[in-house]
Amino acid sequence: MTKVLNTNAQSSEHIRNNPKFRELVTKRTSFAWTLTATMLVIYFGFILLIAYGKAFLGTSLFGGVMTVGFPIGVGVILSAIVLTGIYVRRANTEFDELNRQIIEESR
Repeated sequence: MTKVLNTNAQSSEHIRNNPKFRELVTKRTSFAWTLTATMLVIYFGFILLIAYGKAFLGTSLFGGVMTVGFPIGVGVILSAIVLTGIYVRRANTEFDELNRQIIEESR
């Protein structure tokens, strides 16, 4: 049992010391924070618009019932979906490839 734990600890240490692992962690963390900041700007921008631009958001589109606020709100929701898709695409290509290389090198 101790030998298995020791082997796992050595394997974990070997992976942590791998430059590709550090590259993966740095790239993934940086990309995640960039997307997070983007979403926060979009969301809080919308909230500030709600707080200070009520007249603008209440303006009718095309003289009908729909106001400017509705498509902007839908845009906020769609931006979250798009940003998630961007992250998944990069994770499935670049990050997964780095992960595969790290696993191969650790064997």
